[in-house]
Amino acid sequence: METYMERLAGLAKAASREAAKLGTDAKNRGLMAVADELEAQKEMILAENRRDVEAAQAKGTKQSLIDRLSLTEKRIADMAEGIRQVAGLEDPIGEVLGMKTRPNGLRIGKKRVPLGVVGIIYESRPNVTADAFALCFKTGNAALLRGGSDAICSNQAIVRAIKAGLRKAKLCQDLILLVEDTSRDVVNEMMKMHGLIDVLIPRGGAGLIANVVANSTVPVIETGTGNCHVYVDESADPGMAAEIIENAKTQRLGVCNACESLVIHSGALEQTLPMIVRKLKNHDVEIRGDERAMAVSPEIIPASGEDWGTEYLDAIISVKTVDSIDEAIAHINKYNTGHSESIITKDYANALKFQDEIDAAAVYVNASTRFTDGFEFGFGAEIGISTQKLHARGPMGLEALTTTKYIIFGNGQIRK
Repeated sequence: METYMERLAGLAKAASREAAKLGTDAKNRGLMAVADELEAQKEMILAENRRDVEAAQAKGTKQSLIDRLSLTEKRIADMAEGIRQVAGLEDPIGEVLGMKTRPNGLRIGKKRVPLGVVGIIYESRPNVTADAFALCFKTGNAALLRGGSDAICSNQAIVRAIKAGLRKAKLCQDLILLVEDTSRDVVNEMMKMHGLIDVLIPRGGAGLIANVVANSTVPVIETGTGNCHVYVDESADPGMAAEIIENAKTQRLGVCNACESLVIHSGALEQTLPMIVRKLKNHDVEIRGDERAMAVSPEIIPASGEDWGTEYLDAIISVKTVDSIDEAIAHINKYNTGHSESIITKDYANALKFQDEIDAAAVYVNASTRFTDGFEFGFGAEIGISTQKLHARGPMGLEALTTTKYIIFGNGQIRK
């Protein structure tokens, strides 16, 4: 007997074949209709989101995670604007990536094509639902989405609005399918649906990602947690360093590109660290540091060995003192998660050294890590931030949701 997930995946597979036939104009028309519908149905979406938020508050969920879950009129408007931006981007499907002629006269090239059915398993953040649909749809893929139980009402509302937009554009509504069963058994079944789901993308905490990577028989694009560092070099401008770290840590606490770890050169401790501490304390951030950092500021409490590798997603930051850029790079490469790292410096050679030697998807000079985001990178939205090294790395936009096939033109050649 066909299971619930087999039925959904079968619908998604059939829809993906139809999606692959859509031209750019039809896709853009659908995206614009969906964006309009999200804004038209914002009151319904906000009402359903309030149900999720109230349930989370009743369970004692920490505020930084409630912020990830919460929608506002502005966030819905941003979701719609992201979809419109995706509509305005160049369609990668059908792009021919070079063509070479062999000595036997065969012309061989590569063509960009959809992946097929993209399964996404994610937690909290209901904006992922709209972003994932937009990018999958523009690239001719069907989106099979399984959000967390904490955002089920919000996700159902967003999917209803998206389907209404597709219906108005006279397009297949099965191009987005929400898994409404939030049990773990469904996740386990999704991970074993090789042949129906073409790729799985987990977005969420370390436990979810590790489970999918370890147990899936479906190919996985790994999106990672974000233990992001900002390194304050000896030559750093103190005011710039304090403002960047304040932004990277406090602009939003519960996101993967927030700064969790401050690394500071011993030569910058006396002048720069007190300014940073004052900025962070204005936001009630708990600062956990080593002995040299604590000696400079009595507001810093002792850090444990576990702090260097922790993604807090909360108003907490660690502080590690180093005596050279080489020591900073070694510390960051040991404890980072391959996400986003930044150096604050006036030394051009150190800036280039940091960018060359840090192993991460995004490496900044004199800027906040909060910019690692598909919207900020000009992708309109993102499917996630990949911290792996195969197929896609960093914020994943349209090209990350495509693959290629060889196209060969002949005029009667046979192999001898």
